[in-house]
Amino acid sequence: MGVSPPKAWGAISSIEPRAHGGNLDVKELGPGATLYLPVHNEGGGFSVGDGHAAQGDGEVCVTAIETALAGTFEIHVRKDLALDYPAAETQSHLVTLGMDPDLDSAAKAALRRMVDRVVGATGLSRNRAFMLMSLTADVRVSQLVNGHKGIHVMIPKTALQKAA
Repeated sequence: MGVSPPKAWGAISSIEPRAHGGNLDVKELGPGATLYLPVHNEGGGFSVGDGHAAQGDGEVCVTAIETALAGTFEIHVRKDLALDYPAAETQSHLVTLGMDPDLDSAAKAALRRMVDRVVGATGLSRNRAFMLMSLTADVRVSQLVNGHKGIHVMIPKTALQKAA
């Protein structure tokens, strides 16, 4: 799932996930999940494809059980959010993403984005937010294929209470 990429990128492959979304391969993005995408162009240009009937974390060999897609997507423009990268939310967790050809760089990006979300949600300092993440967040490999490796960080919403 993604929106049209920034025009400055020119023509790009649909294989690599990037700041516009695209081939994310995050299995938590199923029914009931919310995906937040930054909009780079007038009208957004939302598209969806590459449906998976089953896939483990890590998509390790370029394929999952590919399937046709049928469903309803509800789209809302959120002018109250300032996003430069996709993020997500499930009923129980906040999710941040990082994609990069280097897995360590993808992990750093996803973790830094989660620090920002935890600080915003709780009022904690960046250092305390990072410590909270070490206790409660899960770092998962979304994919090892598609040119850009993917990491997603999940933190339970129950761990995010406003600091007094």
